[in-house]
Amino acid sequence: MTYVIHGATGAQGAPVVSALAAAGKSVTAVARNEHAVVDGARVVAAAYSSPADLTDAYRGAAGVFVHLPVTSEEDRQIFAGNILTAVRAAQPARVVFSTSGFPIDPAIGGAAATLAAGLTDSGVSHAVIAPELYLENLLMPYVIDSVRERGVLPYAIRADFPVSWASHLDIADVVVALFEHPDVTGVVSVGQYPAITGPDLAEAFGTRLGRDVVFEPITPEEMRTSIAPLIGEGAAADIAGAYQTMSTMPGRSIPPETSAQKLLGVTPRTTSQWLADIGV
Repeated sequence: MTYVIHGATGAQGAPVVSALAAAGKSVTAVARNEHAVVDGARVVAAAYSSPADLTDAYRGAAGVFVHLPVTSEEDRQIFAGNILTAVRAAQPARVVFSTSGFPIDPAIGGAAATLAAGLTDSGVSHAVIAPELYLENLLMPYVIDSVRERGVLPYAIRADFPVSWASHLDIADVVVALFEHPDVTGVVSVGQYPAITGPDLAEAFGTRLGRDVVFEPITPEEMRTSIAPLIGEGAAADIAGAYQTMSTMPGRSIPPETSAQKLLGVTPRTTSQWLADIGV
């Protein structure tokens, strides 16, 4: 039996493929292009827009790792429905879904909430990985270039806003652990605990780079204009809206009772450890 990994050529799926392959697991990479080359995995072509493709990919799988792409909310809702159709039809042994930081509260709604609720009703063993914000967001050119060129780390949160940051490498560690521990179900929160602030991030970058780095809060609109050329206007507007909502919150800290630390014994990297691991 194989483990089926979505986004295997992307930022979140690729570390999962590497971690499973390193553990000696059989891995099947889901990609849009059947000719894609993914080290440590065989490749199948399957589109989020095709429930039939997804069903074929999931059938007989020991586990499926899925996350929704960053695109318009309308498309994400369609993709969530198609994934659920395929899960119900194929009945893989286990599904692990990463929310990628999107809310799963039914009262808030959204595609991630739709997918999480549907998995609960599917009858398939599953777990939902719930990170807050990704450290990889800090590698966006408008952030990392500013750090290197000006000694300023700009981000769309307040200076006193604590966040349980996590990396894609941490997600991969938790995915492997969840496939190995099917008794752990429901929501697993992933991120640094205690949560840290923007100035804490800047200090870690400064220590790593050997220079002074300061944190600079920017507005969600400034963030939108910076990321739109990279991910498109629609997705950038959705993300800016999420950060605008976030600006009214006291912080984004994981609840320790559902943390990967408690449930799986997996401790996410500190910011300094992550910077060292990715070679910044």
